[in-house]
Amino acid sequence: MFQEIAQDNLAEVVASNEVVVVQYAASWCGNCRIMKPKFKLLASQNENIPFLIVDAEKFPESRKLAKVDNLPTFATFKNGVLVNQTQTNKAEVLAELVNEVV
Repeated sequence: MFQEIAQDNLAEVVASNEVVVVQYAASWCGNCRIMKPKFKLLASQNENIPFLIVDAEKFPESRKLAKVDNLPTFATFKNGVLVNQTQTNKAEVLAELVNEVV
């Protein structure tokens, strides 16, 4: 399931799902726009897992969950806990991150 969150409620989503994959992005971020279709493709291949895009500037509480300091940042959560994160513009690095939790 792919979704762009519309409110600063990522903590609730992470707590209510076994696995969650997040792309932290911003509207001005070129690499974020480049990675969005790759992120959507991974979401379509893992439809039972929430793949969420979080606007890191609009939603500071959600950003704190992964201590985001660079964009795009991708983070995986399992059982409510941050498992891993990376800043990348490479699809294969993103795929490796997702494979750690699926």
